[in-house]
Amino acid sequence: MILRVTLAFTLIGITSVVAIICCFFLIPWRIQRIKLGNWYGKIVGSTVFILAGIRPLITDKTALSDDVMNGKERLDSMGPVLVVCNHCSTIDMWIGMWLNPIGGCGVGKKEILKIPFFGFIYWLTGHLLIDRSNLQKSIQSMAEVGQFVRKNKLGIWMWPEGSRSPSGQIKQFKKGFVHMAIATGLPVLPIVTHDADLMWPRDSFKIRPGVMEMEILPPIDTSHWRADTATEHAAEVRAVLRAALRERQRGEA
Repeated sequence: MILRVTLAFTLIGITSVVAIICCFFLIPWRIQRIKLGNWYGKIVGSTVFILAGIRPLITDKTALSDDVMNGKERLDSMGPVLVVCNHCSTIDMWIGMWLNPIGGCGVGKKEILKIPFFGFIYWLTGHLLIDRSNLQKSIQSMAEVGQFVRKNKLGIWMWPEGSRSPSGQIKQFKKGFVHMAIATGLPVLPIVTHDADLMWPRDSFKIRPGVMEMEILPPIDTSHWRADTATEHAAEVRAVLRAALRERQRGEA
């Protein structure tokens, strides 16, 4: 496993250098850099899965048939959405990079730019940044991001818990994704990953190879959402994800 992880990060390093060079040529075209970043994520995510021995199996709960193998293809074809996913494992980042549709963006606070290398890559690939230094700047940033997303018909991927759960149970949701849905007008698409914390615990390289089951749940209309009821909307979406998780989740309040 150590050899596999070492090989994975070596390949990621090589791929990252190629992506950085390509992004420099695309500096004037932000949307193309975002899409290049999406392709980079799909290649890197697939590499990590293969070398870790983890095989994602996606069930599409939005499908009209019992076909459980078309989830990723349906996600790629359904148009811009705001994806929200549970967050409990080291592999979550790779899931987001691999599954994020072309034209899907991450959302990070401006402080992310201070992280060595990762912050530079994040900025270079054109993904979204929010200034949360004070309320006025936060509101202005959200409005600007919303306008940019609507104009360019982009999607968004977010983990509403903010940080990874240490137990695998869903923590309380922060309300940022609600305000983002209001600003962009995007429907929320919940995606549940089962037992990722057991297959690859956070802050650990003790990987358990196997099939990782994921579910794409029906989208949630946000056209009626309002900022003054953000707490209720966040709780609604959290309840949807919790209801889809396995039995070991259900004991949590």
